[in-house]
Amino acid sequence: MTHPRLAALTSVALFALASPAFAQAPAKPVEAPKPAAAPAAPAPTRPGLFWREGWKQNDAKGTEQPISAINVGNPDLEVKIYGPDPGLQGPKSDMKSFGGDTNENNPPHLFSGECKTACGFALRNKKAYADLSAPLSRIRLNTKMSGLHKVYPIIKLANGDWYVGDQPQGPSIRDYIVSEFSVADVHWIKIDPNTLLTKGNPVDKLDLTKVDEIGFMDPAPASGHGAGGWFDVGFVEVYSKSTPR
Repeated sequence: MTHPRLAALTSVALFALASPAFAQAPAKPVEAPKPAAAPAAPAPTRPGLFWREGWKQNDAKGTEQPISAINVGNPDLEVKIYGPDPGLQGPKSDMKSFGGDTNENNPPHLFSGECKTACGFALRNKKAYADLSAPLSRIRLNTKMSGLHKVYPIIKLANGDWYVGDQPQGPSIRDYIVSEFSVADVHWIKIDPNTLLTKGNPVDKLDLTKVDEIGFMDPAPASGHGAGGWFDVGFVEVYSKSTPR
């Protein structure tokens, strides 16, 4: 005969074993290890100075002279003049060199006052192409303007194509002012280097790894000497990587 107390304890045990509350909990699925986070991309760095041109005067007085190779102070560079005005080419070029090294009010510069049409200039490094594709490539220049004139950046690629950018420079008509712009902010439009006229719409993408020449143009003819309409461009600096020729 089963003892009443033992029978009660046995019933409780059997109930507990059958109850879901006392059932064994299912094992948790094993989670796959999370992939390691990708390393953060390094912050872009500013390229160093690729080249600088500050212009060299023909004489100690800095008198006005037609632009020529003698006015290029950087031995790695050569200057070229562009525009439909036939007077821009040759030893009596309408593009002039002017100013003196010790005259802060009139530093060495190129003067467009006698350009009878749109005109511009570009500098070419004889040893290497400029690589303007880096995100923080930039160009600095010292300018003074007259009237409503501005200068627009122009580039020649290694394949011979020319482009003008939509970042006009020339913040002051009162004094020489240094300005700069990021190349990544520029929208480029193809141009004819002989006429300096634009051709087509801005391009979406442009390979800037091999830039042969860099300079500036004014799309308007100048007004002669005296206030009215012209550009003065002093030093030009290009901050970029480079690719050997």
